[in-house]
Amino acid sequence: MRPGTADLPTIRIPPAALVMLVGAAASGKSTFARRRFAADSVVSSDGLREALAGSQDQSRDAAVFDRLQQWAGARLAAGGLAVVDATNTDWMWRAELLRVARLKGRPAIAIVFKLPVDVCLARNATRPATVPASVIRRQVRDVERDLDRLDLEGFAAVHVLRSVADVDAIGLEIEKAR
Repeated sequence: MRPGTADLPTIRIPPAALVMLVGAAASGKSTFARRRFAADSVVSSDGLREALAGSQDQSRDAAVFDRLQQWAGARLAAGGLAVVDATNTDWMWRAELLRVARLKGRPAIAIVFKLPVDVCLARNATRPATVPASVIRRQVRDVERDLDRLDLEGFAAVHVLRSVADVDAIGLEIEKAR
């Protein structure tokens, strides 16, 4: 454990679960997904947006999230782990993904990146394509607003990472299929 971090439990992920990464833009979700999960288990809204529109143009978000839900449903139906790398700060998008998991009889796990807004803004400033600061601030507020209600939305477990040190230090174990 790194100095200054709380004793964090290991996040245990069932083998055929839906994992939703929840957090503002530039909170570290994509880096976490790349480092902690097999590439074939992760779908990124940014990656789908790029594939569908050739850019990060968010005017196609309905099509992006339709594809994302189809992919997650197919992974879960096949008994695979499905990790959704998107901000997931909108409760209506989360509800749709939770519905997919429920229909497939799979548990849903939330990993929440509740990092300070200044950390997200500083990281965003170093990116080639930035997100407007007002959008990041709104997303951080959305995460803060919904944090205490996530367990009521239907997640089997909610894990909250509150600092960069927490993100780096948390253990993650994907359980083996029986």
